[in-house]
Amino acid sequence: MWHIKTILHPTDFSAPAEEARRLACDLAREHEARLVALHVTPRFVIRHMVNVSELPPQESQEKLWEAIRRPRPEERGVEVEHRLAEGDPAAEILKTAADTRCDLIVMGTHGRSGLPRWFTGSVAEEVIRHASCPVLIAKARPAPVQETKTERETETELAGVGEIPAVAPPLP
Repeated sequence: MWHIKTILHPTDFSAPAEEARRLACDLAREHEARLVALHVTPRFVIRHMVNVSELPPQESQEKLWEAIRRPRPEERGVEVEHRLAEGDPAAEILKTAADTRCDLIVMGTHGRSGLPRWFTGSVAEEVIRHASCPVLIAKARPAPVQETKTERETETELAGVGEIPAVAPPLP
């Protein structure tokens, strides 16, 4: 049986990454594994945040850490280590995977294809290609389709009564 001790979960806090987080937490809980949650930010973003922030650099960094380490309900019962890295996302994910000797990487993907992917590249594809451990990819579940109410149903609800009379009653 494959024993998972450490799971790496790279995140950009997008919907696919949050789906991957839930999956990573479930797997960590099931295997009693440690979860390493990694957020990679390009260097210029952190510098920009510090430069435009009204807070001193130290406080800006602390606020960022607070957001990253904020407890999430799905992490209950899981040993989670939060990390923040600057640089190329794929390279930092692979470096962290090697440093932590993780047994599994669980990450989300936006599932872009064609021209958008050609311009932006695919961090997930790069990680899959070069990782020394298995990589599990999660896509966000589509939102359930909600039935729309007919105009008549909406009018009825707004009136707060059963049927709306077709003709107004005569004035007394």
